[in-house]
Amino acid sequence: MGDKQSNAIDELKKGTAEMLILSVLSHQARHGYEIAKEIGRLSGQSVHFRAASLYPLLYRMEKRGWIQGGWQQKEGQRRRRYYRLTLQGKRVLSDQLSSWRAFVTGIDRVIGVEHA
Repeated sequence: MGDKQSNAIDELKKGTAEMLILSVLSHQARHGYEIAKEIGRLSGQSVHFRAASLYPLLYRMEKRGWIQGGWQQKEGQRRRRYYRLTLQGKRVLSDQLSSWRAFVTGIDRVIGVEHA
């Protein structure tokens, strides 16, 4: 696989990961472990995030203004950083979902998948 193809696939994976995180956060604020767990649950355990890849994404998304994090401590638990979607993050998610749907539709057309 050429460098351009590899870079395009890496960008698609990164963009998809961001879209999944934003989507999960669109329902409620969550801490990192909950985000990973919810993505796994909703995907039927076919998508997994490791802390080593999740937290750098969360930090980058927070720096871009897509999410906002804040420390919370619940009684009997350790302090955790909860993330919530910002208005800018909602717009980014909407744009990403539109692009994703167009991408999937195009792929389906190429491989001959028909929807019932």
